[in-house]
Amino acid sequence: MLSSKNLWVKARSKKSKQSHLIRSKRLNSTTKKQKLEFKKQAAGVALPPLSLTEEEEYEQTEEGKFSLKNSAQSHSHGVQPLGNLYFSSSPTNSRNTGLGNLQILTDELLLEILAFLTGTQLGVLSTVSKSFYVFCNQEPLWRSLVLDTCQNGFLYNGTWKNTFVSSYNCSFKIVSCGVRVRDFYSDYLFQSWLCANLEMKPEWVERDNIVRRRGISVDEFISSFEELNKPVLLEGCLDKWPAMEKWDREYLVKVCGDAQFSVGPVQMKLEDYFRYSDQVKEERPLYLFDPKFAEKVPQLGMDYGVPEYFSEDLFSVLGSERPDYRWIIIGPAGSGSSFHIDPNSTSAWNAVVRGSKKWVLFPPDVVPPGVYPSPDGAEVACPVSIVEWFMNFYSATKNWEKRPIECVCKAGEVIFVPNGWWHLVINLEDSVAITQNFASRRNLLNVLDFLKRPNASSLVSGTRDRVNLHDKFRNAINTALPGTIDELKVKAEEKEKQAKKVSFWETVTDSKVGAFKFSF
Repeated sequence: MLSSKNLWVKARSKKSKQSHLIRSKRLNSTTKKQKLEFKKQAAGVALPPLSLTEEEEYEQTEEGKFSLKNSAQSHSHGVQPLGNLYFSSSPTNSRNTGLGNLQILTDELLLEILAFLTGTQLGVLSTVSKSFYVFCNQEPLWRSLVLDTCQNGFLYNGTWKNTFVSSYNCSFKIVSCGVRVRDFYSDYLFQSWLCANLEMKPEWVERDNIVRRRGISVDEFISSFEELNKPVLLEGCLDKWPAMEKWDREYLVKVCGDAQFSVGPVQMKLEDYFRYSDQVKEERPLYLFDPKFAEKVPQLGMDYGVPEYFSEDLFSVLGSERPDYRWIIIGPAGSGSSFHIDPNSTSAWNAVVRGSKKWVLFPPDVVPPGVYPSPDGAEVACPVSIVEWFMNFYSATKNWEKRPIECVCKAGEVIFVPNGWWHLVINLEDSVAITQNFASRRNLLNVLDFLKRPNASSLVSGTRDRVNLHDKFRNAINTALPGTIDELKVKAEEKEKQAKKVSFWETVTDSKVGAFKFSF
């Protein structure tokens, strides 16, 4: 069982220059009454599992608190959050004594240094001390080694370290005998384990304020949602898709055969990916996200069709030179994508074939909390994992004037994501989806403006010819649809003038005092 009784959590960030810590406290008493009393004194704490009976009773009497997944096991090396040190009978953190002079380094920096080592070097270093044993056995290190050395796929074997060893000798017998280290305290290492094992809280999932529509006309979709750049969830669009009936795991494995799909930086057979997704328990599970799936397995492309609302796809004028635009997405519960804006200022639709996804969307003028885009938009710093964002930032959005649009998109439903909207997606269960990005007349001018930005070489994605994409696209539009761009510019100018036009009541109102003004 986890020894920590209560946790205070702060966020870690990707590409962040500052290390953030978890604040935690520990109770010596193990009685449920004392645990609940302590909880009343501290807001935002998290409790590990008690015994099964105690946990069930606790969940019935206490709401809004974190709980661990039923499959969660205690940290494999006995790592505890740093706050527990203050309640320990031993005043020593074995993390420091085992690192010697390197103890002055942050855990994050130490892991970044260890990432330069080979598997053999990590193995040797792990024998130096218990501290080095813990650090050298951190799964992200071995995950990176596997992904760097197994470009043509891997057979996941319970842990990333086992997978790495097996990749060199599949007949090698691996004996699991992890060493548990006493009095080892590290916020950074503990939080990674915590985020991998937390259940999604009910309040993170239950908020659903998106507009839902079924059976609306294309004209209504355009006037009420696409022209207004407003998200909507569409029901009943996939009823005629063969994929809705056929795409179970057995069918997908059979029809895909030996075809390899993009999974992070590697290529994998679908059967091998399912082997990984069934076993993995990590903070950021790998996502199968492949833009060439229909070329690799034509049958997959024949099993679905573009909903009529998104039939206008202007990038199609580029033919084979168009940027990547459609993907099959497969992943286990907990996988997903952290906050981002879709590429090339395109809009998108995402259709769930199996499973369900939680969506959180912010309009273009609202940057989500905990997200820090660079001035040129080329990079985004955000919490390491999706669960971490929910833990540390989600509750703050409840009081925002511009609250996010949220929903759970279930099998058979399609969400429309307008261009420029920030969005986060997490799978609530094993899920399969199709998504496509597109440019229509409603966002064509935005796309063209984006493609001609001075830093297009770093912003434009999905194509090798980033610098020339704007000219190619514009010329192709003028050839296929002459006059369209000029017509859209005229309409945009008229719309802008209308927005700036002063009404009668504004002309007779003193803007400074809010009273009427008259002249004689």
